[in-house]
Amino acid sequence: MDGAYGLHSTVADYSDKALMSPEDLILQSEYQSLLSSETLRLRIPILGSEELLSEAASIRTEEDMSALIKAKIASHPCYPRLLEAYIDCQKVGAPPGIACFLDEIRRENDLFKQGAVSTYWGADPELDEFMETYCDLLVKYKSDLERPFDEATTFLNKIEMQLRNLCTGASFRSLSDEGAPSSDEELSGGELDMHEAQPSGEDRELKDKLLRRFGSHIGTLKLEFSKKKKKGKLPKEARQTLLGWWDAHYKWPYPTVCISLSS
Repeated sequence: MDGAYGLHSTVADYSDKALMSPEDLILQSEYQSLLSSETLRLRIPILGSEELLSEAASIRTEEDMSALIKAKIASHPCYPRLLEAYIDCQKVGAPPGIACFLDEIRRENDLFKQGAVSTYWGADPELDEFMETYCDLLVKYKSDLERPFDEATTFLNKIEMQLRNLCTGASFRSLSDEGAPSSDEELSGGELDMHEAQPSGEDRELKDKLLRRFGSHIGTLKLEFSKKKKKGKLPKEARQTLLGWWDAHYKWPYPTVCISLSS
């Protein structure tokens, strides 16, 4: 029955393999050396090796193309202009240390480009158009970046000048001993005092020379003026009464006929 179903031969083969001698077995060390041998690697294909090789080749090709494009851009006649426009954009609003560092990079690039060989205009029309367009874009971008900084700087300078004028005008008025001007004089001459309170270098030098030459005479005159009686001012209530009367009669400040007859 075993022969009819083919079991006898299978059992015999299994028994033969199970009773193999130790000489026919492969040791673990020999198995590891066999796996690492070059002959086995050549005979047994590695799973996915072709895909890995093709991917590595494509990556190498992309890197070569990128390096070629960079070399073309660096050797283009517009590259110094492109680099200068890019550095100018980076310098907008940058601290002084960063600005000096960018200038150093520009100088080093200029020295490097003196010995480099550049291509001629028209060798690659597409690259020529790209370089020209990109340079113009960087110049416009720089102007757009500078606009808010310039506006902020102008605003701060204006505020600083106004504050300085206010402080200088207040100190100048507090030091003056002559009679205080009226409200109309203050409104009309306040702006002039603030501008005159900022002498330039030449005016300051001239003032020092005049003080050294006529200082004693000026001191004498000031002493005489201080002895004179200062102009008196009306009380506040009297001034308010006069202002109220003027507001009511400014169109015709003359007495009427009835008032004239009664007086």
